[in-house]
Amino acid sequence: MPFSSTELWHFLPLGYLLTILIETPILLLGLSYRHSRARKLMAGVWLTACTYPIVTLVLPLVFANSSRTVYLVVAEIFAPAGECVLFWLAFGLRTELGKPSMWRDFMAIVAANIASFLTGEMLNAYEWFGLLR
Repeated sequence: MPFSSTELWHFLPLGYLLTILIETPILLLGLSYRHSRARKLMAGVWLTACTYPIVTLVLPLVFANSSRTVYLVVAEIFAPAGECVLFWLAFGLRTELGKPSMWRDFMAIVAANIASFLTGEMLNAYEWFGLLR
């Protein structure tokens, strides 16, 4: 899985755009009704902007000498967990703590991340991106 940092930087804009195109519709449909459409749209761009550079630029280099599986496990736990924390810190309400709306928001974020991961794996399997192996 060794990539140069230059290769990773070249892939970042395309991967980021693809990720927000996949995740934003899921967040629009999945986030609880207490959030406005504008907040849901913003979440689709903002949450990925916070975690995607770490998943794309940092973790591949940290795990360069590890198996791809190890990298994927860490990255695919980090991204949704980090996004759930960020979303809660930005928009969580003490009155919503532990309530169905909080869990719905978290499930929507996890589902969006799973969808983008599976899409990436599909593109990787068909070698649509030269960087994904």
